[in-house]
Amino acid sequence: MSVFNVPTRNEVSENNQAIFGQLEKGLGFVPNLYAAFAHSETALGNFLAFGQAKTSFSAKEKEVINLAVSQVNECVYCLSAHTAIGKMNGFTEDQILELRTGNASFDNKLDALSKFAKSVAINRGAATPEAIENFYEAGYTKGNLADAILLIGEITITNYFHKTTEVPVDFPVAEPLESLSI
Repeated sequence: MSVFNVPTRNEVSENNQAIFGQLEKGLGFVPNLYAAFAHSETALGNFLAFGQAKTSFSAKEKEVINLAVSQVNECVYCLSAHTAIGKMNGFTEDQILELRTGNASFDNKLDALSKFAKSVAINRGAATPEAIENFYEAGYTKGNLADAILLIGEITITNYFHKTTEVPVDFPVAEPLESLSI
């Protein structure tokens, strides 16, 4: 049961109503998790500004991080959303399932990124020396490491927000890995 309602456009501030309009124009709808941020006058705008900031990573690389970290944090909302977004960015269903495990056997560089993101998430920021070394050996830089930590923080925010609020998932629901044979 959701402990947080999903506000409608009429239930949020004028500022958040404008943001809802932008989301509807860009995405075609306002995701429930974003709408729930709009209970705050500032949280939705602040979060979206953080998420739209420039990064050294491609959209595909961002999804690698989002899927690995969301799996560690067991966030069904984010796993569901980023499975859909991952498909829009060219990943197959099988690749998405593998990325959720923190691996990418289909691409060495993405494999290092996935393992790094998983290591950071599992170890609460203290990535293993092996994950860091593999990250650099794959061609990533110290600048990429800084950007990766920011992206891990961004997805962790939504993971934690959903785990706390339990707003309804409004994407096709991602299956738990345990129920799938991967």
